[in-house]
Amino acid sequence: MNRMRLNSDYIPLIDEEAPRYRIVIPFKKLAWFTVALPFFGFIFCAVWSVTYNFEAATSTHCNVYNVLPSISAAIGHYEPQRYVWKIAIAIQAVIRALIFVMYYYYYQQTTYRWAQGVVNIALFTFHKLSFITFLLMSFVHMMVATYICKNCRSTPRDPSESKSSVLKVRAMFLNVISILSACYFFWRHNRYCEPFVYSMFAFSEYMVVMTNMLFHLTAAWDFAERRLLISTRGLRVV
Repeated sequence: MNRMRLNSDYIPLIDEEAPRYRIVIPFKKLAWFTVALPFFGFIFCAVWSVTYNFEAATSTHCNVYNVLPSISAAIGHYEPQRYVWKIAIAIQAVIRALIFVMYYYYYQQTTYRWAQGVVNIALFTFHKLSFITFLLMSFVHMMVATYICKNCRSTPRDPSESKSSVLKVRAMFLNVISILSACYFFWRHNRYCEPFVYSMFAFSEYMVVMTNMLFHLTAAWDFAERRLLISTRGLRVV
């Protein structure tokens, strides 16, 4: 993919012919679509599990009454939920690869050089370790991205980027509260085995996922003036 042009008023060179067939998609709409896929996929899985797999999805080791399934039960234990979730994640993963490249160029061109070398690698083995790793890496990513946006910029922020920065901080704060709540309710459920406590844990899990989605949605404001050009020549961000 060509180098990302940060100037939204890009004018082609004289000898650069415009492709005959092309589609221009505002990146803000693309970002909303990318987040909407897992969001509505998750809502479908949770509602379907409660409607058609209620007893199995909400049961626990101590058989206390609950009304909400955990995330793993909602998206991974039953059909068609697992297929809906996999399809939603697979589709949005392709778009996220493009967003990753865009952020790479975005940070290169808007931050100080010393802040451009952060890499995160997560190794997933078991379900429990996978979820813990997801929480840790997600939190580290949020902190680093928020810090870079607030303290490492070499260029001034425009109004959209300022709004993105505020939303990043709020999403990160709510994410931390949700993680701590999930840990507390999980501990309390295993310690006292009270009715509905596991449901509170499940709801806290939901909020962890939702706030994570909200954080990633800030790409809609980071690239508010960018557009994705799809033509016979491939993809280009303009």
